[in-house]
Amino acid sequence: MYFSKKTLDSSSTLTRKWEEDVKTALKDSPDQKDRFSTVSDLEIKRLYTPEDIEHMNFRNDISVPGEYPYLRGNQSTGYRGRYWTFRMFSGMGSAKDTNQRWHLLLKQGQTGLSTAFDFPTLMGYDSDSPKALGEVGKCGVAIDTLEDFLTLIDGIPLDKVTTSMTINPPATILWAMYCAAAEIKGVPLAKIGGTIQNDMLKEFIAQKTFMCPPEASVKLISDTVEFGTKYVPRWNTISISGYHIREAGSTAVQELAFTIRDGIEYVEDVVRRKGLNVDDFAPRLSFFFNSHIDFFEEICKMRAARRMWAKIMKERFGAKNQRSWWLRFHTQTAGCSLTAQQPYNNVVRTTVEALAAVLGGTQSLHTNSLDEVLCLPSEHAVEIALRTQQILAEETGVANTIDPLAGSYFIESLTNEMEEKAWEYIRKIDEMGGMIAAIEKGFPQMEIAEASYRFQRQLDANEKIMVGVNKYATDAKQEIPLVDIDEQVGEEQIKRLKDVKRKRDNRAAAQSLNDIRNACKKGDNVMPYCIAAVKNLASLQEICDVYREVYGEYRDPGLY
Repeated sequence: MYFSKKTLDSSSTLTRKWEEDVKTALKDSPDQKDRFSTVSDLEIKRLYTPEDIEHMNFRNDISVPGEYPYLRGNQSTGYRGRYWTFRMFSGMGSAKDTNQRWHLLLKQGQTGLSTAFDFPTLMGYDSDSPKALGEVGKCGVAIDTLEDFLTLIDGIPLDKVTTSMTINPPATILWAMYCAAAEIKGVPLAKIGGTIQNDMLKEFIAQKTFMCPPEASVKLISDTVEFGTKYVPRWNTISISGYHIREAGSTAVQELAFTIRDGIEYVEDVVRRKGLNVDDFAPRLSFFFNSHIDFFEEICKMRAARRMWAKIMKERFGAKNQRSWWLRFHTQTAGCSLTAQQPYNNVVRTTVEALAAVLGGTQSLHTNSLDEVLCLPSEHAVEIALRTQQILAEETGVANTIDPLAGSYFIESLTNEMEEKAWEYIRKIDEMGGMIAAIEKGFPQMEIAEASYRFQRQLDANEKIMVGVNKYATDAKQEIPLVDIDEQVGEEQIKRLKDVKRKRDNRAAAQSLNDIRNACKKGDNVMPYCIAAVKNLASLQEICDVYREVYGEYRDPGLY
């Protein structure tokens, strides 16, 4: 028990007296709302006391940083030994354009790179595809071949700077380009570090950039896990992502539950399909969470996630290595909380969300720019977003002690509640036969849709407030400069692609594609064949077309 009987008795006596005082006070000063709740609609009590956490055991439920169940963090020294990685998400136009932005950010103090790709690249199409028309370089960088990738990483020390790539259906190909580029530059695969998002389950649930059906998609992910375990030990071959689940309108509990259950699905598949021991690969699994605007809810979500994953890896999978028990995660502030109305307010929102991520113990953080709701971020807006992290780290003192909110009656109670509700979802999905089966039934998709609808109803009824949108709105417009990607970027990108195809050894490229085709049909690991293919300058779409040919294309049943 966390508290002695004497303490609990004293608390109970004081609380009863306080409740009587409140009844009197409410006659003169009634509550501003009939009901107080988080942005995800978890009801919040007026007061939390020792009685709310009386069932907790300090050693088993909370403990200290660096000790199981890791509620308070994986590292015993927290941020006193090292700050989180300042990893600003960036990608725009051509590979040259993005490379210039990367060098600017590194010069400004960013400590890790993170890549946004344009929509054609995300979907596995080259820039000259009819489906890419008008989209090349617009929402991220366009990458068609290894030559583009070599331009992207020009001047970047691959053995010193870690790189995250937000890519899903074509993740095997972009990672193959990174591996090939490292070998060309003389950097051994064992020395490169970074992350590919490579999380297709959340695509089927929320973000909807998909290519092949779920079973084949998970097989390709397991290929990357196996290859990374054997040859690229510093790489996180999957970033199990709740971010996009939350952006699609989920609650914090749904984000927590569906993300953790996706992780379970991937671990089960690698163990079953590849025969790997869980401790061989689990330490390189990573996660990606949203940090939304409800400050305490987000902190509790991140703390609960660590404790849940530790229990799952130890008890469900029998992992022996404590690093397998660690839930390591990147965080991005909530894009869906940004408003086009009064966009300078977004600086405040991002700051609060970043602080929640830090107090939640994130290992890596991207802070959104104030203009991202309107366009690709400008250099000025990106600098403010990066400085937000640096001010938190260097000026505020929040990194001085580890998990400073631990022991708060409210924080521990809300953490427990979120965990309990997340376990309920996980049990339901287990009963359905796992996450792929649940996705095929439409379960997580419908749960998110209903949550999104409820929140919109609450906004419309002014039960939830967005400043500048449904309260304190004005007619005055705040003008900000917009970043626009010229259509010429696409034209030049297509010309480069044609030049590559003209000069390459087409016979070698075709043979490489056939090798991938055979590997897919046999069930072999595709990664060595993808690396060979990109070295022979096979394009992104050419390889993805092989996947589509062998595995088929997925169509969202909700749209057809």
